[in-house]
Amino acid sequence: MSKVQKLENLILKHKALYYQGRPEITDQEYDNLEEELKGLDPESYTLGLVGTSIKSGSKIRHSTKMLSLDKTYSLEDLKKWIDERSVVSTPKIDGMSGSLIYKDGQLLMAKTRGDGSYGEDITEKVAWMTSVPKTIKEKSDLEIRGEIFCLQENFIIIKKEMEKLGLEVPSSQRNIVAGLISRKENIPLCKHLSFKAFEILSDSLTPKLESEKIAILKKLNFDLPKFEVHENFETVEKEILWVRDFMETGDYLVDGLVFSFNDLALHTSLGETSHHPRYKMAFKFQGEVKKTFIKEVNWNVSRNGVLTPVAKIEPTELSGATISNVTLHNYGVVKEFKLKEGDQIEITRSGEVIPKFLAVIKSRKGEIQLPNKCPSCKGKVEIKDIRIICPNKECPSQVKEGILNFIQKINIDDLSSKRLEEMIKSGLVKKIPDLYKLSFEDLMKLEKTKEKMATKLLSNINKTKKTDLTTLLSSLGLSGGAYNKCEKIVLAGFNTLEKLKKMTHEDLCAIEGFAEKSSTELLNSLNSKWDILDELISLGLELESPKELKSKMAGKTICITGTLSEKRNVIEDRLRKEGAKIVNAVTKKTNYLLTNDPNANSSKLKKAHQLGTTVICEDELKNLIKE
Repeated sequence: MSKVQKLENLILKHKALYYQGRPEITDQEYDNLEEELKGLDPESYTLGLVGTSIKSGSKIRHSTKMLSLDKTYSLEDLKKWIDERSVVSTPKIDGMSGSLIYKDGQLLMAKTRGDGSYGEDITEKVAWMTSVPKTIKEKSDLEIRGEIFCLQENFIIIKKEMEKLGLEVPSSQRNIVAGLISRKENIPLCKHLSFKAFEILSDSLTPKLESEKIAILKKLNFDLPKFEVHENFETVEKEILWVRDFMETGDYLVDGLVFSFNDLALHTSLGETSHHPRYKMAFKFQGEVKKTFIKEVNWNVSRNGVLTPVAKIEPTELSGATISNVTLHNYGVVKEFKLKEGDQIEITRSGEVIPKFLAVIKSRKGEIQLPNKCPSCKGKVEIKDIRIICPNKECPSQVKEGILNFIQKINIDDLSSKRLEEMIKSGLVKKIPDLYKLSFEDLMKLEKTKEKMATKLLSNINKTKKTDLTTLLSSLGLSGGAYNKCEKIVLAGFNTLEKLKKMTHEDLCAIEGFAEKSSTELLNSLNSKWDILDELISLGLELESPKELKSKMAGKTICITGTLSEKRNVIEDRLRKEGAKIVNAVTKKTNYLLTNDPNANSSKLKKAHQLGTTVICEDELKNLIKE
């Protein structure tokens, strides 16, 4: 047998095992096999196969092939592929691709990707999933494509239910989806799976941009992954940093980002190969998996009071670094896998993300040790779902981590975690505003701090007294308040503290990228920080003033619907520069609805007429901007 044939057989074997929910090698090892085959025989039929052969259920042809994605691990290659064009990014969810068929607003059928041309009928299983709408408002025939996946907390629920039923339990969150979807019995277990939509196919709906597709999916009440539109590579790099953080802290598995050209005309002109579309690219992190032993399990307290288990392990070389500690995610994972000292485990590290636990290889006899007191404040802890929480807001670790987050986000140089800990122990710092009360004499009391360092520290702290509102908000540790989210709020016109105090839940939901639940959490979190903000201002913290705008659009709220003469993001950027707020929905606070088709059967247009909102076209908008 030739080397090419051996590789083809290996790839087919591991592809089949993966789709049966029983993978024997990592994604990285599988990708390496494909790369090796590509180098030896780029025309190999095996490389063109998508998915695997269908073992059960009826085969159904896809109206349009469900292709795999081309991928890169190189930032430079990604930049070259984007080539300064507008792209849309979304997390690459580690699950199973699925397709939903709707007719007259009713879910007619659901199917897997299968081999790309034919999928397996999984309608009965998808019917159990609460995140899949069974009816939608759009009456034309639609196909919605997305990813079926499992939330971390639901994996633990499934595991318990399968144990009760005497079923073989999957070893990790990675293979639970394929395992449940391929089952012929115990179908109600599928109610614990989730679905996020990323594609819509329709003959009647004709969006011109990928971002318009997203707006349609959102309007139809589909659960969506995080989407971002990028006009420059700087924001692409920021999103890569975000997804690296999500890989560590997120509540479901992702293994990179998917980028799509925003202009759908490019999709048509570029077309597809037999294996992948040329207008999409997956960016993944080089990863490695190794086995090691747990020496002990420690619990760290986050700024939000969550106790995170960290395993001290036998030092292991992984992705170019010596690893001594790995995250065990949360209480739920420790409890379900009975993780303890002496267990042999599998760990991974991708893209310089904090190393993490994957699976148990061999479990040592004995009982797991779970904390009944907070390791920091020694107070009672509470168990909430899959997490252990310390409810004490004055817990030293929570206080320290909250202040440290502020220091890092607002960029106070030379103020390390160790130095902050000393400040807290000596009583100099108890909350964020105390940083701006420190004197030269205070700093000289700290161990190993000489005059030069005290002077430098004081200067570095004072430098941050002048900052911008986005940086200040992102430094407060708001729930769901990452930098890009805070930036969207400020760009939407809430660019002063006074305006932020008046911001309502309705205002926040109208901003692109803010769902109802996350808006509630962020607003509640912001409202709890006003004492800190007011004290910071009283201590001399100065916010850069928003630019004075004389445009007639300054301070106006505008919603857009329908096709425009230019890319929507170009017009939105122009309006933001004029001081306008862009919102996704028409409310009583909306000043203008921009559309080039005043007779369209649009829900936004109907709402505008109901509320008496002024409807303008592009020519009228240009005149308003000129005025």
